[in-house]
Formats: sequence, C-alpha cells, structure tokens
Amino acid sequence: MSPSMLKMWISFAGMGLMIVSIFSIYLSRYKFSNGLLKGVTALFAYLCMIVGGLIVMYVVLSGPTR
Repeated sequence: MSPSMLKMWISFAGMGLMIVSIFSIYLSRYKFSNGLLKGVTALFAYLCMIVGGLIVMYVVLSGPTR
C-alpha cells in the first residue's frame, strides 16, 4: 500500500472518530437521564474527538505524499 493510500485510510479513521463523538454527545445530552451513564458517554465522546482531531492534524500537517 502506498503512503498516500495509507494517509487516506488514517484520515478516514479520524473522521469516523469525529462522527462517533457527535453521536455520543447527542446521546449524552438528550437521550440519557442517568448521571453516571451521561458522564461515561460524554467522556467517551470527548476522547474520540481529541483522538480524531489529533489524527486529522497529523494528516494535514505531514504534508503531501507522492
């Protein structure tokens, strides 16, 4: 697999984590009433968002590939 294709799949993983975080935050804020479940879901969502953001930042800042 070429480096360009590998970066593409890594960026898809980062975007997928961002989408998971969006749905998790939605569940945490509007669907769950249990405080512990809300906290765990929100923590999971923010971790996904941070990891996804770091992945996307890596892909963008690493520059173009051939």
